[in-house]
Parts: sequence; structure tokens; C-alpha cells
Amino acid sequence: MNNPLPAVPGRLRVAVAASYAGVRSRLATLVVECGHELVEMSAAPQVVLCDGHGVQSPPASTVALGVLDGEFAGLLPRDASTTQVDAALRAVAAGLAVGPPRRRDPNFASLSEEPSLALTPREIEVLTALSNGLSNKAAARHLGISPHTVKFHIESLYRKLGVTSRAEAVARGLKRQIVEL
Repeated sequence: MNNPLPAVPGRLRVAVAASYAGVRSRLATLVVECGHELVEMSAAPQVVLCDGHGVQSPPASTVALGVLDGEFAGLLPRDASTTQVDAALRAVAAGLAVGPPRRRDPNFASLSEEPSLALTPREIEVLTALSNGLSNKAAARHLGISPHTVKFHIESLYRKLGVTSRAEAVARGLKRQIVEL
């Protein structure tokens, strides 16, 4: 029985498998560019790099390039960079599983618990007046605006804060640290 040569620290012994000679050549070039030792399948490789078609029953330590699904420990897109291939080879050789990055559907982005606010400085002043217990008329005098304008700002606050009363508006303002008591 042939014992493989001792491995160079940091270098992996990598075999390639592909259905076409051109693809095998490209995979072999990737292995060399990653700084690893290219070996035959019979030479006890630490990891195998394949195109997903050249391996009948893949060993547990196989990285498939250009395959999105399968029985491989590592799955990478066809256009994976040398850095990504190197990282996948090392990870799979260490017993980890590697997969392509998942694409997030923008239609299903996570929603925050509460929508972000864009209160104007005047709305914050009116909310502060409400938190101090001022009536619309007293808030208007304090801020130097008309009671009608205060009412307009309160309606805007209700809409933006998603509330239906002065007490709810103040509570939401306190919770979001917009106002203090």
C-alpha cells in the first residue's frame, strides 16, 4: 500500500473530477492557483473539486463548482472566485459544509416591529407639550402658533405614530424616547 507524501503545512491534497477534459483542466488550474497540491483520486486526496458530473458517488469531502443542489459537502456557483474556492476546499477538508450565498427576496424583507418615524421639529415640540399636559390652546400660546396649527400637528402625530388619542401619542413618544417626562 502506498503511503502519500507528508502534506505541506497549509496546503491541501486536492483531486479534480469532471465530465470533460477542458473542465478538468480548469479545475486543476484553480487548485494550483489556490496553492494546493493537485493529486490523483487514487492518491488519497483530502478533498475533491468537481463540476458535479464527474463523480459517481462523491466522497464526503467534495466541493462541486457550478452545482446548486446535490450530495456534496461544498456547493459553489460556477463563477466562484479563487478565494471562494480556496475557502470552500479548506472548510470541506475540515469537515464543514459550504453552500452558495442565499439570495434574499426583496419582497419578503423583515419588517421592523414599528415603522421608522420622520417627525418634524415642530411635531416633536407639540408632542412635548402634550406630554407636559398642555391643552391645544396652552400649547399654541407656549409655541407661538395658532390652536388650529396645533390641532393640525396633533393629527399628523396620530397618523405617524399610529395612535388615536393624546395619551397613546405621549406613551408612544416616551417608548421611542422622542420625549421625556
